[in-house]
Amino acid sequence: MTRIHLLLLLLLAPLALPAQQHRHAPRTVPALMLSDIHFEPFYDPVKAVQLFSAPVTRWGAILDSAPTPTREKDFATLNEVCHSRGADTSEALWRSSLRAMHLRATSATFVTVSGDLLAHEFQCKFKRTFPLATDQDYVLFTANTIRYLVRGLQANFPARPLYVAMGNNDSGCGDYREDRNSAFLSEVAKIVTASLPPDDREENLRDFSIGGFYNAPLPREIPHTRIVVLDNLFSSYKYTNCANKPGEYASNQQIAYLRNQIAEAREHHQVLWVMAHIPPGIDLYGTLKKGYVCGKTPAVNFLGNEKLGAVLAANDDVVRLAIFAHTHTDELRLINEDSQAADGAEQGKSGTPRGPGVAVKMISSITPVNGNLPSFTIARVDPTTANLIDYTVYASSNMTGINASWTKEYTFSETYHQPSFTPATLKLMTDAFHNDPNASSPESNAYLRNIYVGDRALLLKPLWPEYTCALTHNSAQSFADCVCKK
Repeated sequence: MTRIHLLLLLLLAPLALPAQQHRHAPRTVPALMLSDIHFEPFYDPVKAVQLFSAPVTRWGAILDSAPTPTREKDFATLNEVCHSRGADTSEALWRSSLRAMHLRATSATFVTVSGDLLAHEFQCKFKRTFPLATDQDYVLFTANTIRYLVRGLQANFPARPLYVAMGNNDSGCGDYREDRNSAFLSEVAKIVTASLPPDDREENLRDFSIGGFYNAPLPREIPHTRIVVLDNLFSSYKYTNCANKPGEYASNQQIAYLRNQIAEAREHHQVLWVMAHIPPGIDLYGTLKKGYVCGKTPAVNFLGNEKLGAVLAANDDVVRLAIFAHTHTDELRLINEDSQAADGAEQGKSGTPRGPGVAVKMISSITPVNGNLPSFTIARVDPTTANLIDYTVYASSNMTGINASWTKEYTFSETYHQPSFTPATLKLMTDAFHNDPNASSPESNAYLRNIYVGDRALLLKPLWPEYTCALTHNSAQSFADCVCKK
């Protein structure tokens, strides 16, 4: 994620939406959602040397000890050498986040982490700090960093499922790089699957080791519902394997796995949540950076192809919710068949009327690297339908976590006056946004304020018309049809 990326994501501006009649709120199940932790074990490089040789059980004590006198200078040098754009999540911020999540989400029945646990430029910082280390040493250190984060969540939310996706920074050989059946995936598989329900653990250990994907039931409070987790760095247009060679096999394997899980869920009368790090759809920042011109330059997709969006759109009778992140911002999107190009058509449900699509929730980041305030989301889920009913975003008062207070940014139902976060509701909202090109409604203004936790609405507003097209038009052709009509 780049700082510019945020600015584009700051293009959010919702419009006036027709308020729906509120019925009695259903009983809901609480869940904690967080993403883009980007934990920085090199924040004090001297301590990182101690971490390297210590068991993870000792990491907390090491990180909590007095800072090294040269910490600030050492870290600044490391960032400069590795061309880092700022500071990710320090131990102080991570502990502050854990305390706030424990306080605000004590009753959460499960936790989702939608990718990017490791800091930016992790590989460069490691090589600079440990110039004689081997590839095996690197894999072990990355895995231990993830293990440390997972242990922190387990300690604060014991005996509750923890569903973790890998992001483009979560790799054994560098950003947007990974191999199938890698030592990194095999090691992290042990960490992630240990927090899942036990029935499918052996199968999930195998699948995660192959390609970072797995599926598991949601807690029994939400029956007949499973979550499918993908490692879609393999599908990014930036992806290469560890030998720096591009390829589509691993991406196709992820899509085949998803199709198979959808078919099984339909056969067993179950519904699914789908979680991955990188969203399908249009990367507005990348598109505008290229100098987008209607009819002359194609829009840039976050992924290397449009298959994921097409599969989700064609199977909205089974997929209840899709969770993504990657942009570090708090966003919504709607994926439906109307938003897919003809060549992205996907054979899904048979003989079923076209549905309203799949609701997409994009989770904002813990890391403040883009100048945003750290945040997390507490969701409320309808146990009978597995629909997301409501959510509240909580944010830190500062970027360091030191003496920070974590308070409510907003609650979806209160801000947008809608009874649920469902495809039908998002259709009303996105239509209203699209028909408000100047972002003049209270809802549009609220969306602009909230997308970037810390409020940079003025930076986003000029791109609002293009952004509203990206909310629902997930293929390059569909996006062009929307933008070029304006």
